[in-house]
Amino acid sequence: MGGSRVAKNHVRVCAYGEVDETNAAIGLARVVAPADFSDALLSEIQHDLFTIGGALATPAPERLKEGKRTKVEDAIDAVETELEPLKTFVLPGGTPKAAALHFARTVCRRAERAVVHLARQEPVAGEVLVYLNRLSDLLFVLARLANRRSGVPDVAW
Repeated sequence: MGGSRVAKNHVRVCAYGEVDETNAAIGLARVVAPADFSDALLSEIQHDLFTIGGALATPAPERLKEGKRTKVEDAIDAVETELEPLKTFVLPGGTPKAAALHFARTVCRRAERAVVHLARQEPVAGEVLVYLNRLSDLLFVLARLANRRSGVPDVAW
């Protein structure tokens, strides 16, 4: 985008590629259990990630719309009201939906690291980094909630 050319392994291409992969992983998690409790929220997040990918593809940082990060944080708070506090680390697994959400979480963390790498070299809107960080937390609690609502315990480490 923007008319300039960069190598396929350029830090910018890697960053928006990882965000795109996060989006695809969330799409996979959505189809594992379509139209469940998380579908509308995850659909909105996919749109946000597409916006973020577009912003990362250009040298001029674009801002996320106001309130996107807050919506993710509010969703984390709402989900946590249904969950028992953690007493141990949780291994990815449980139901297929939970496993897919855990996978999406790890892909999101990798995207966050790639965007941090880009931000050390070129301007990146700060809210993009915060959004990705909070999104991975949301995916974690959604995975735990998917297990809970299915009557499957988290896999303790």
